[in-house]
Amino acid sequence: MSEPGRRDGDGTSGSRDGSAIFEQLRERAIALRREGLSRRQIRDRLKVHNNDILNRLLEGEPPPEWTKRPNAKDGLRARAREMRLRGMTYDQIQLELGCSKSSISLWVRDLPKPPPRTREEASAIAKRGWEATLRRREIERQQTKLAAAREIGELTDRELFLVGVGLYWSEGAKSKPYRPQERVTFINSDADMIRLYLAWLGLLRVEPERLQYRVMIHESADTAEAERYWADVVGVQVTDLERTSLKKHNPKTVRKNVGEEYHGCLTVCVRGAADLYRRIEGWWYGIVVGAKSTTSTRCPI
Repeated sequence: MSEPGRRDGDGTSGSRDGSAIFEQLRERAIALRREGLSRRQIRDRLKVHNNDILNRLLEGEPPPEWTKRPNAKDGLRARAREMRLRGMTYDQIQLELGCSKSSISLWVRDLPKPPPRTREEASAIAKRGWEATLRRREIERQQTKLAAAREIGELTDRELFLVGVGLYWSEGAKSKPYRPQERVTFINSDADMIRLYLAWLGLLRVEPERLQYRVMIHESADTAEAERYWADVVGVQVTDLERTSLKKHNPKTVRKNVGEEYHGCLTVCVRGAADLYRRIEGWWYGIVVGAKSTTSTRCPI
């Protein structure tokens, strides 16, 4: 009789004992599985904590129904297979369901392939796919803009004041050494810029009767419509506008600013504004000095 743990002869007896133990353990595992126990319950019941051994014990034995979790993609898989049986390509299925091609390939790889599509069909599918991509990108852009707009909230008077100074110094007329003139004149084609500028002038208590408005537009455009548009933007009558300035049209020039959305530019002048101009210039230099001071404090050299 051999000692426990030692081989007899060539070790075949020990191997047979191990196989017998494994088969007994497998029979118990399968019996527990058929009783409806989960892998974890079988593992704890048999004290088998090695996944490889547990896999071998349960090999070929399906899990009970209650342990199967619903797959969120089961419905998509069924639809993908149905579409494939109708002869649809991976691209068509992807466009319809929004799934990845790798998932679609996995779901339908056992089904027959549809006949090759024509060049026109391929082009149409590619076009629809690109249009879907553009729509998705546009939605993302609009969501980003909306979120950014919400970050601003309501402006204080000081915030509007500083924004207006920067706006004027970017887009307004400025006195030059070669053409010294202290006038407050602002011109822009963006209606929102005009509205913001007028709100700023209101904050500075510039009286509405001191404002002059003039439309500037190419002579080939719809002048009357442009005048109505800008009069509505600033809240005056068309007859309150100064005489429109027309720019000569050059047929050789390929212009982008055409069509119904083109309204030219609006010039807003403030009468008797020499003192206001000097203050605007001073405010701007004050902002520049303040920005330099803030920068030097935050980032010492």
